[in-house]
Amino acid sequence: MLKNKQKLSELLPGLQEKVLLKNYTTFKIGGPAKYFFIAKNKDDLIHAVKSARKLKIPVFVMGGGSNILFSDKGFNGLVIKIVFLGIKLEGGKIYVRSGTELANMANFCLENSLGGTEWAMGVPGTVGGAVFGNAQAFGDKISESVENVEVFDIKNDEIKILSKEQCEFSLKNSIFKKNKNLIILSVVFNFKKDSRQNIQEKIDKYLQYRKTRHPINFPSAGSTFVNPETKIKNKKILDRYSELAQFNENGVIPAGYLIQKSGLAGKKIGNAQISELHCNFIINLGDAKAKDVFSLIKLVQKEVKKNFGILLIPEVQFIGF
Repeated sequence: MLKNKQKLSELLPGLQEKVLLKNYTTFKIGGPAKYFFIAKNKDDLIHAVKSARKLKIPVFVMGGGSNILFSDKGFNGLVIKIVFLGIKLEGGKIYVRSGTELANMANFCLENSLGGTEWAMGVPGTVGGAVFGNAQAFGDKISESVENVEVFDIKNDEIKILSKEQCEFSLKNSIFKKNKNLIILSVVFNFKKDSRQNIQEKIDKYLQYRKTRHPINFPSAGSTFVNPETKIKNKKILDRYSELAQFNENGVIPAGYLIQKSGLAGKKIGNAQISELHCNFIINLGDAKAKDVFSLIKLVQKEVKKNFGILLIPEVQFIGF
C-alpha cells in the first residue's frame, strides 16, 4: 500500500491525500478520498487515469459535484476533479470544455445572442456533468443542442468523438451513465440565434421560479429523483388524486408531487430532510450524513411505490456505498 502511494505521488505531482469530499459537492456531504487529484487539462486527466490503473487503484472522475452522494466513509481510491475550462464560438458552434460551469456557458450564450441555455442559469455543476445526466429544466434538455462529444475511452486508451446519436440520450440518461469507461472531455453545441432581450427575460423568469419554489438556501444535489414518464391507470388512485388526469395527459408525473402526496414533505432523518418547499429535493440542514440521505431515498421509494405503484429512480449517483 505504501509502495503504491509513493509511486502515485511520483507519477502525479500535486496529489493530495485524505481530502474531505463534502467540500467538493453541492450536498456538502461525504468522507475522505484516499487520494485526490485536480486535472487542469485533458492530458492531466488521461495521465492520472492511466497512472491509477497501472497501480490498480480505483478511480472516480467528478466535475462540479452536483448529483453526487459520497458515502460517509469516502472513496477508497483516487478521485479526479476536472477543472479544465474554456468556451469558444467558431463557425456558429460553441466548443466547451467539460469542466466549464453551466452558468458560465449560459452567460456566454447570452452575450452572443444564442438561445437554448436559459434554463441552465442558476443550475450548479459543469457542462460535462450536465451532458452525462442529460440535464433538463422547464421543458428544455441539454441534449437538444449537442452536436458531438469528445471523450476519453479508458478501456481502449483513446480519445473519441461521439455523435449526438451515439450518446444515446434519454430522460436524465445517456451512454455515459451506462458506460463508465467514457469520460467527457469537451462538447460541441449548436444553439439558435435569439435576441438578448428574449434570452434575458427567460433567464429572469426561471431564476425567479427557482428563488420561490426551490430550497436554494440549503445544500442539496438538486432534484433527487427522475420525474417518471408514465401513466397511472388505477381508477381508485385516479379518483383520489384529480391532478393525475393532467399528468397522464402530459405523460410525465412530477416526482415531487408523488412524494408530497405520500405524506413525506418535511420528513427528517438525522439532519437530512425532504424539503417542504419542493419535495423532490433532499436538503442538508447542517452536517447531514450520507447514510441519512440514503435512508430518506429508500423511504421515498418505498412509500411512493406503496401509494402509486411507481418506483422512483434516483438522479443522484451513489459513490463509495
